[in-house]
Amino acid sequence: MTPGGERVYFTDRGIEELESRRGEEEVSLGWVADQLRTFVDLNPDFEVPVERLATWLARLDDEDEDE
Repeated sequence: MTPGGERVYFTDRGIEELESRRGEEEVSLGWVADQLRTFVDLNPDFEVPVERLATWLARLDDEDEDE
């Protein structure tokens, strides 16, 4: 748990590192897509979760249209 009492899941560590190391940078979603492709090429076992993340990110605005 964090000092504030929130649970920190194992996956949060990587997210927190990304935010602390590169949180001030601005990148395009095209750049993110390229990085995800490279990651999957190097780590094919993660293809399904990366595809799910990419699809979720691509469809974020769809949730707003349903309201």
